[in-house]
Amino acid sequence: MHAIQPTLWFNGNTIEARDFYCSVFKDSEVLETANYTAVGPGKEGEPVTVRFRLNGVEFVGINAGPEFTFSEAVSFLIPCEDQDEVDYYWEELTNGGEEGPCGWLKDKFGLSWQVVPRQVQAMLIDPDREAANRMVTALYGMGKIDLAALEAAFEGE
Repeated sequence: MHAIQPTLWFNGNTIEARDFYCSVFKDSEVLETANYTAVGPGKEGEPVTVRFRLNGVEFVGINAGPEFTFSEAVSFLIPCEDQDEVDYYWEELTNGGEEGPCGWLKDKFGLSWQVVPRQVQAMLIDPDREAANRMVTALYGMGKIDLAALEAAFEGE
């Protein structure tokens, strides 16, 4: 178990969310489900929490209510190896959700994700600040990230 475990509050649809995320992330696993007992507050036998693993990170989903919702103040970064991986996660996670700027999106549950090629970080910290600035300027004009366009901007093409 990780020292810190992300816990996500869902509005009564934790099982649906868990199954969706486990279908999107190829390296995923359902770990356990805990059900409400006779003392509640939910209906006895209904799931209260689910634990699942996505790409090596364990999450807990709480099957709660509408009191709390997700915001962009918290997001999960998916470091992608290449454009194909960016395209895959973008398509899967925006299905029923919404696109955002600079590789950000919200999935159909309202959870925010950043779908970003690993190469972006290397360009951001490159000592050639002019190249990094060109890349960032190009990034600001994108929704889904186009890695080839960012690399071209970085190279001054």
